[in-house]
Amino acid sequence: MTVIAEQTHQAVHTFGAPRLLAGVAELGRVDLANHRALHGDPVLRRRTWLSGALRDVNLLGRGGAAFPVADKLDAMPSGRVNVLVNGSEGEPASRKDRTLMTSAPHLIIDGALITARALGTSGVTIAVHDQRSHQSLSLAVRERHDARRLRIVRTYDGFVGGEIRAVINGLNGEGGAPGGRRILPHQHGVNARPSFASNVETFAHIALLSRLGVSAYAHTGSNSEPGTSLLTLLGDVEEPGVVEVPNGIPLASLLPGRADAPVLIGGYHGTWVRSLSGLVLDRAALRAAGTPLGAGVIARPYAGTCVLAEVVAVSRWLASQSAGQCGPCFFGLPALADDLAALAAGAGIDRLQSLIRRVGLVRGRGACAHPDGSVQFISSAVTALSDELEAHARHGSCGRPTSQVLPLPGGAA
Repeated sequence: MTVIAEQTHQAVHTFGAPRLLAGVAELGRVDLANHRALHGDPVLRRRTWLSGALRDVNLLGRGGAAFPVADKLDAMPSGRVNVLVNGSEGEPASRKDRTLMTSAPHLIIDGALITARALGTSGVTIAVHDQRSHQSLSLAVRERHDARRLRIVRTYDGFVGGEIRAVINGLNGEGGAPGGRRILPHQHGVNARPSFASNVETFAHIALLSRLGVSAYAHTGSNSEPGTSLLTLLGDVEEPGVVEVPNGIPLASLLPGRADAPVLIGGYHGTWVRSLSGLVLDRAALRAAGTPLGAGVIARPYAGTCVLAEVVAVSRWLASQSAGQCGPCFFGLPALADDLAALAAGAGIDRLQSLIRRVGLVRGRGACAHPDGSVQFISSAVTALSDELEAHARHGSCGRPTSQVLPLPGGAA
């Protein structure tokens, strides 16, 4: 089932019956009346019920880290707390969160209100940097009487600006970059209060779980990770765009054909692989295999294109996104991008050894996750694209047109 979402002009489709995207195929944007017809009123639950249900279905956060949501809820103290819905989708290759915000905003709001009720608070903030998403959510709040105290705030743009600590710092007037100290939201969040924070898709799943109950929610998906996930598929795929799929599905079924082709899993902090064999849509299993799902992006460049040149372009952009807080990021990422560009221009083994040495100097030493994620993107590309690297080393180029699958803001290169 395929449709162009009215607000985002993004193709969306589903494998099996839609849940998060229910009604989108017919309506484009699901307004309150249609949302109520599809999902009913939000089913408010006690904290103990919600915690147990989250644990029973092993709901993992959809923002990239895949942290158990039940653990987040259980870590929240009682008293004056906040709920923070992170809609700052800074990953250029991902459209899943923006599609959800523009197409099914009421499901997100339901999840936020359910969580707030369970925690005994009315303090709910939705943070979003995208204008269309902001407009859609603002309209949704005006459509309903139970969300009048909900606050929607525009946040800083940029890749690291979507990281939860960066979002909290921005909301607290401390700049839109993550701090060097790892302070978790349940310790210090919005307005310096403990905050339950997760991304928009997570809250939509909370709404579905509360409405359906554990048994019905777990009717689809795998035993280890019930439910569905939103992915962004790019490039040489049958239906590019945002797709809702049951968890547990083999990744190869989403990208049939061309078994030995480079595929990026997880986005610009993700991992390049040459085979999808044995990989399924299960966050724990993917992490154990060294290919975390991250931002939910799966991209396969077209055959006959130079993927290495596109990796260089993305690497340079990643270097430009440094928050400038630490040397491994501020100096290390541009140097890695230079090494990669030199390899694409035909440099030999000495430059490859330089890149490998720099990877060791950057990895694990950053003030936030950006250096490690960027290193993973670059180092895995070097391994997955060894045939291209060899061709460039011999001839200075592989002679193919540059791949143009991975988007960059403003056409950055």
